[in-house]
Amino acid sequence: MTPSLPQLEDVLRAQERIRPYIPPTPVEEANALPGRVLLKLENANKTHSFKVRGALNAMLALTDTERERGVIAASTGNHAQGVANAARLLGVKAKIVMPETAARRKIQGVKRLGAEAILFGESYEEAEKEAHRLQVAGGYTYISPYNDPNVIAGAGTIGLEILEAIKDVRRVIVPIGGGGLISGIATAIKSHDASIEVIGVNPLVSPEMYNLIYELDHPTGGESLADALPGKVEENSITVEIVKRLVDRIVLASEEDIARAMRYMVFEQGWIAEGGGVVGIAALTNGSIPPEIPEGTTVIVISGGNVDGDVLREALAL
Repeated sequence: MTPSLPQLEDVLRAQERIRPYIPPTPVEEANALPGRVLLKLENANKTHSFKVRGALNAMLALTDTERERGVIAASTGNHAQGVANAARLLGVKAKIVMPETAARRKIQGVKRLGAEAILFGESYEEAEKEAHRLQVAGGYTYISPYNDPNVIAGAGTIGLEILEAIKDVRRVIVPIGGGGLISGIATAIKSHDASIEVIGVNPLVSPEMYNLIYELDHPTGGESLADALPGKVEENSITVEIVKRLVDRIVLASEEDIARAMRYMVFEQGWIAEGGGVVGIAALTNGSIPPEIPEGTTVIVISGGNVDGDVLREALAL
């Protein structure tokens, strides 16, 4: 049974649920970028990623019986830490299946938060299949990283915070993997003002959502600095329908563009951000998105800051 699409009311409810646990993240001017650009810094969030919002909202929506049985998830890392953190806050047992190639920092973060990290397979797809097998075998509740109305609604609270903090926002640029983040943000933003442009950014090496929306067949797969944005989108994911309805367009960012954006965050803004978190900056500076708009503010969502030291050194060419 396909879950229902989240509405603005669901996002508002999510904001009330998670407010006691998660304060609003900061907004910062990006002075070295053209035009008026503000960065929504989800890398400053708990676990250094936006994922904690959706995971916590989904877990708060569970029944007592479901919480007692425990939860399971599959993730390359950021959703894993979000689920682990939410489970610790609520006293729920959590198992997280992660590919063996997941960033060491993210694996360690899951363990530090008290969840069980299960390393399986070489890719997210293999880890996800194993998580579903364990879900059935153990009777756990599966917390999807994106294909879940409560996870999407939790991510949508970022859109509410943008609207509250920036009155003249005219454009919001958001990373896309499975589409949960942009689906939630677009639901909040477009419900307020349909004329505000919402643009998604896929990494060039994993353009799955780009392919689905534009009915193209760009090759997917390969190593990427944007490891938090795996290419495969779950079949019949509700995020595809939401993106088709609410997202104005999707553009691509190359590995060189992403590395440049990571360097920008370090040397110009003074923040460490992961490759998947900075694809919005990459797309704004590579010409995929016009750098200036006639009036108002562009907001770029920096979705995460978890990056291994060796990957950071590679990006910074140190």
